[in-house]
Amino acid sequence: MKIKSLFISLLLLSVVLSSSAVAQRLKDIANIQGVRTNQLVGYGLVVGLPGTGEKTRYTEQTFKTMLKNFGINLPESVRPKVKNVAVVAVHAEMPAFIKPGQTIDVTVSSIGEAKSLRGGSLLQTFLKGVDGNVYAIAQGSLVVSGFSAEGLDGSQVIMNTPTVGRIPAGAMVERGVTSPFNNGDHLTFNLRRADFSTAKRTADAINDLLGPGIARALDASSIQVNAPRDASHRVSFLATLENIEVEPADESAKVIVNSRTGTIVVGQNVKLLPAAVTHGGLTVTIAEATQVSQPNPLAGGETVVTNDSTIDANLSDNRMFMFDPGTSLDELVRAVNLVGAAPSDVLAILEALKMAGALHGELIII
Repeated sequence: MKIKSLFISLLLLSVVLSSSAVAQRLKDIANIQGVRTNQLVGYGLVVGLPGTGEKTRYTEQTFKTMLKNFGINLPESVRPKVKNVAVVAVHAEMPAFIKPGQTIDVTVSSIGEAKSLRGGSLLQTFLKGVDGNVYAIAQGSLVVSGFSAEGLDGSQVIMNTPTVGRIPAGAMVERGVTSPFNNGDHLTFNLRRADFSTAKRTADAINDLLGPGIARALDASSIQVNAPRDASHRVSFLATLENIEVEPADESAKVIVNSRTGTIVVGQNVKLLPAAVTHGGLTVTIAEATQVSQPNPLAGGETVVTNDSTIDANLSDNRMFMFDPGTSLDELVRAVNLVGAAPSDVLAILEALKMAGALHGELIII
């Protein structure tokens, strides 16, 4: 295969970061410890479906339980036809500082054999937290973007996902979550990407604004800051802190390879030590052709079928190239492109360079 065709098949994605990091607000690179969302989940019934529900044992049991709560008791031998009903899992995220009486969005997903939730309504469903307490109650009509249609011959057309829907503002919060925001004499910021240099720069930026000793880096991720005890003063204090600009440190040198898609991402700080690489491939093509030998009718011979095999071997004429000390990302990408390597070949080259100790950076294969 020629170098040009190999080059076309190459999928090399190189990410070149700016040589000087851009300053970012503290709110964009860190979270306040203890201030977070909480996951809620529940189990309920969606009713009013146009025959796209399900008829399973647990659907019938859930339906009977619901009727029993309203004082209607069905005999055990009765199996209600509930094709317009589906059992669903309901989940939501409760933001920090949300108060009882406020609403949150919920997502409703079928957990049975229902073909579609389109047109259905969720009945009152309790949403519980990890501690087993009920924090919100969900109910309402579903918004389903998916669509499905099925013919009598079994053919089916499905667009998006008809078995998942949402209810905007579909859950009413009944209980709040206690936050440690107003507790103690200090607050802790947790960096979203742990780095010792960034932690130190964050503490220095806060101390430069508020005075020495106000902030201190506890580790590569956490920065502890002295804060006022009064709630209103603490809010104003945080409003000032979260807008402080910090220049994050450069990331460590990494090469990330996705072996399934052939995507290769090379960080800016990746360097190469002196190394020589050659890339070449032997392409062997075997073509089979069938030939029929038909003798003269008066010769008394027999018809013979023979196979004619053609084998062609092509050795690509690729040259060896050499990396000088401290070769940068641009030079690495240019050299690989000149070779015309396919993604699998690029991965082999990177692995060989790493094993040879010539790749200055971490090679991560996902």
